[in-house]
Amino acid sequence: MMLQGWRWYGPNDPVSLDDVRQAGATDVVTALHQVPIGEAWTRAAVEERKNLIEKSQPGRSPLTWSVVESIPIPDDVKRLGGKATRSIEAWIASLEAVAASGIKIICYNFMPVVDWCRTDLEWELPNGAKAMRFDQDRFAAFDLHILQRPEAPAEYSEAAQRRARQVFEAMTQADIDYIVTNIASALPGSTTDPLTIPQFRERLLQYRGIDSNALRQHLSEFLARVAPVAEGFGVKLTLHPDDPPRPLFGLPRIASSAEDYQALFDAVPSKANGICFCTGSLGVRAENDLPAMAKRFAPRIGFAHLRATKREADGLSFFESDHLDGDVDMIAVLKALLAENRTRSSSDQIVFRPDHGHRMLDDLAATKRTNPGYTAIGRLRGLAELRGAIRAIEHAG
Repeated sequence: MMLQGWRWYGPNDPVSLDDVRQAGATDVVTALHQVPIGEAWTRAAVEERKNLIEKSQPGRSPLTWSVVESIPIPDDVKRLGGKATRSIEAWIASLEAVAASGIKIICYNFMPVVDWCRTDLEWELPNGAKAMRFDQDRFAAFDLHILQRPEAPAEYSEAAQRRARQVFEAMTQADIDYIVTNIASALPGSTTDPLTIPQFRERLLQYRGIDSNALRQHLSEFLARVAPVAEGFGVKLTLHPDDPPRPLFGLPRIASSAEDYQALFDAVPSKANGICFCTGSLGVRAENDLPAMAKRFAPRIGFAHLRATKREADGLSFFESDHLDGDVDMIAVLKALLAENRTRSSSDQIVFRPDHGHRMLDDLAATKRTNPGYTAIGRLRGLAELRGAIRAIEHAG
């Protein structure tokens, strides 16, 4: 069976380690979120977190820190590639600290300026639970009327611009503040800097002239430096897909399709160069055949985020659905992952985790502190559904 993981944000996470155990997970996915982007992690800090997870509660069901998600890649690496020497050296130092502690999977992303992006963090579902959502018209209203990006009007049809204006004109100042926080201020677990609107505009200006080919080249230059180090330690580097998997704010995105990943593996064939197979992110793009991608890239998959999204009528908006529903054929994906996992040694099992659960039941209480998408109960449900599906597939043989 694949290893059941759980994302944990550290000692300040409202979800405790005992909550993780009671959900049935055995493997923790976390990072040193307190370390500023670009600073090297120390072996002492990694060991302190590892001991907290694995040794702080003797007698409890054991937990293992198996995946680092994520060591943030500083912005200058995305803009400059191999020329960002100091930042790459700091990243390698963090990798070495992680590897020295026996952690063999590192997840990362290469999304410029903004990490994963949502316009709504608590969109109410028909059953009263709350989900995260990307509303294309609200996003366009932000781009055109709040950020006021000069190039934006040329990227939206007249009809889309009309809808965005209507959305913007109906916004209160509280609505504006809310969407600015969601998009520009960095969501939980983000590996990009929180930005004010003026800072956001300035950061976009720094990417002028950087198209998808240039960004892909910069990623290849980064991996050419770090992959040999990772391979020497037996560490897998797993690139998380873009979320959503398409250009935003005129910025290139280069981890959105099978072709993107194939180009990356062709450029840097090191066995350390792998994929974080995030079904939610990749599933937003209708042309992505996820079961086929899981089979095609199976040997490169060291880590999986298993969640589902539901595309809306406009083809661009989407929301987080139940883990076994939405537009993702989760059963077919699981069959592909399990088939690959059966070929591996006990020390090389795929780690998966439920992702972006709904806010539901007691987690809806106004007094309950939660991280958007990372509530205990919603992910507990997701992990239980995934575990049940896996058991059924394995039983069927």
